[in-house]
Amino acid sequence: MRNLKLIISYDGSEFSGWQVQPDLPTIQGTLASAIGRITDEKVLPQGSGRTDAGVHALAQVVTFVTESSVPTENFLRALNDILPPSIRILEVTEEDAEFHARHSAQAKSYRYRIYRGSICPPFLARYVWHFPYRLDEDAMARASDLVLGEHDFTSFAAVDAERGRDETASNVRKIFSSSWERVREELTYTVRGNGFLHHMVRNLVGTFIMVGKGTLPADDIKRILEARNRSAAGSTAPASGLYLVRVDY
Repeated sequence: MRNLKLIISYDGSEFSGWQVQPDLPTIQGTLASAIGRITDEKVLPQGSGRTDAGVHALAQVVTFVTESSVPTENFLRALNDILPPSIRILEVTEEDAEFHARHSAQAKSYRYRIYRGSICPPFLARYVWHFPYRLDEDAMARASDLVLGEHDFTSFAAVDAERGRDETASNVRKIFSSSWERVREELTYTVRGNGFLHHMVRNLVGTFIMVGKGTLPADDIKRILEARNRSAAGSTAPASGLYLVRVDY
């Protein structure tokens, strides 16, 4: 048996998220079908995490076990021949049996893109959140600093039906970096942590937007964290602006 690791990039616009679902196009399902055509095996590739419908990835990490002897370089070419152009395999390597895309991950980085111009170019529309309204971007930067470190992020977590079955699961996560950057018409939030809860990044962005609009003081981020209640935070930002940037092992 071989344990293969893939690094994949995808445009999530036309997919119903990562996780396989009956009668819906998903990244995991599409990838499983392509692998099966090469190996003649029924496999379910495991990702480093489950991106939501409409969310993109620059470098998602995937592992699966196979009896196939196809060389890694041939796997790379064959998968890219079979997969739609919206999913690209960037790298295929063989790893130790113990390596797992999700369980072995030490940190993940996400990026959220907001287009601030009055008119969003049509070729950008599905890859950003178009928000042309007034924002105090300095206040948003101050707010983003307040999530650094280890906190219980229950207030920023959507209900996750799959995870909810585990009563011992913790909502405590550690954020290593959290910052906003403005480059011309684009405002970008980048965050790196040891793990993220369901919708956590999008809920953080939605709350930071409230700070930028002036409806929430920046310091209220501390109160929201302490509340451990989803209703204390802002609304969920659209999926289109979110990208999984990298996974560290």
